This record gives sequence, C-alpha cells and structure tokens, in this order.
Amino acid sequence: MLRNQQEEHIEMTTIAVIGLGVMGGPMAANLIEAGYDVVGYNRSPEKVDALVSQGGRGAASVATAVKDAQVVLTMLPDSPDVEEVVAGEEGVFAHAAPGTLWIDSSTIEPKVAVRLAQAAAERGIRAVDAPVSGGEAGAREGSLSIMVGGDAKDVMDARPVLEAVGSTVVHVGPSGSGQTVKAANQLIVAGTIELVAEALVFLEAYGVETEAAVKVLAGGLAGNRILDRKAGSMIAREFTPGFRVDLHHKDMGIVTSAAREVGVAIPLGAAVAQLMGALRARGHGALDHSALLLLVDELSGRAGA
Repeated sequence: MLRNQQEEHIEMTTIAVIGLGVMGGPMAANLIEAGYDVVGYNRSPEKVDALVSQGGRGAASVATAVKDAQVVLTMLPDSPDVEEVVAGEEGVFAHAAPGTLWIDSSTIEPKVAVRLAQAAAERGIRAVDAPVSGGEAGAREGSLSIMVGGDAKDVMDARPVLEAVGSTVVHVGPSGSGQTVKAANQLIVAGTIELVAEALVFLEAYGVETEAAVKVLAGGLAGNRILDRKAGSMIAREFTPGFRVDLHHKDMGIVTSAAREVGVAIPLGAAVAQLMGALRARGHGALDHSALLLLVDELSGRAGA
C-alpha cells in the first residue's frame, strides 16, 4: 500500500525543470523515468524538443513552465542567470504558486543563494539550494552527489526528487550551505585534476607506460575519481566536455571570492584558479576541465610531443 501511495504521489507531482543543458537535460530525463510529470524550459528550443521526445512536456517560457508546478528545479550556468530566471518580472517568484518548492541545482555564490532564499520566502516560495557533483556521467547515471542547504522540512520534501537524480543526498545546513560545500568540492576537484595532469606529464617524460602507472596509482593512497574517470581521456588528449573549463573557471572565482570574504587562505587553490584562467585565456574554455593537462604540456615544453 505504501509503495502505491508513493507512486501515486509521484504521478501527481509536476516538476518544472528550467535549464536543460549538459546536466539539466539528463536530470530531467531521470525525473521522467522516476514517474514525475516533468515540464521543461530552455532558451534553446531543441533541448525542449529532446525532453518531449523522452516523455516530458515543453514550455515556451519560465512563467508557463512553473505556473502549475509543485516543484521547480533550476540548473543554470551562473548567479546572474539564476537571479534573472527566479527573480525577474517573468520569473519563478512572479508566477509560481505560494508553497511551491524551488530547488536550485546550479552552482552560484553562497551569498546569492542566501539572498534569493530570503526573497523566495517573502513570496511564499520554499527554497532549497542543492548543487550537484558528478559531472555529465553522474547526471546520466542518476548517481550525482548532492549537497543540500535549507530548512529541514523543505529539504525533507525535496529529498524524493533529489534521490531520483542522485545517489548521495546530504543536508549540510541552512540556506547557502549547499553552495558553500559545492565551492569546496570545486576547489578539491580542480586541484586534483591539476595534480593528475602534472603526474601524467611527469610519467610520460620518463617513458613510463602511463596506463599501467595509472592502474597502480588508482589502487593506492593516490587513488581518486579523477584517475578513475578522466585519466584515460587525458592520456589520449581527448577533452570532449563533461564539465567545461569556462564553468570551472567561474566556480574557482566563486571559491576564491568566498574564501577571501571570511579570511581563509587557499594558496594552492588560488594557484589552480590562475591556471584555469590561463587555460581559458588560451581559447580552451569549451574543453573539459581535464584539459589543464594541455597547460602542463605547454609549461613543460612538451606541447605537441
């Protein structure tokens, strides 16, 4: 009986997904797979068409998408995009019904998340910040790690939705906390990619069989997800984006700014932020963030080797 009630609840819940890109599209598809009524909006109409072909519904505007939704999930590139979509004249706050649960899975500045949560409350909208980690593969597999900030009751209500797109869902504190943990996540990921890149170029310079080296490194204390998921493509110099340099550059700006605001020193993080910015300035912003390897090649005089 309980299972039937849960399935009926899912079928009755309409989720508006705003932003159907590399991450939002697969997340929306997993929500459809879980049985939710999903209506999507994206500035690029072909993304909406793809959602419809998977069993979702399309909307011509944010206002149309959210007006009958019980849950709104946003997955957008940056803080200004989120502010425009939720707080603009034609946005979520202006057109969603009071009591609507707004889940923001974008990666934005923690202070912006706090401010928007306060603005949402003034409109009777319940806000949860729930940024994700796991990249495009995690979004497709429904195995994302989700760090959630907000009121405990709102997080509890958001959990079934989040568990349809992620395998690790953790409430980390009040509004803005999810974004703070995501900033820490991006700091660790960028630093790890840089160290893996340096290690691979170092190994290649000595003529070591890199695939064999990666296998043994991954089995020891040096093991990490970057070695598991990205070392092969890094060795092949294949940087099809799962998470673009442009976006990680933005995220490193968030973490360096947030750290400065509370007086926390992140010397290694600041150096990696500069490297990410340099890679982007060389015209590689559309590549996967593992393309930091290209910069190590260049700095080592091994570009094209």
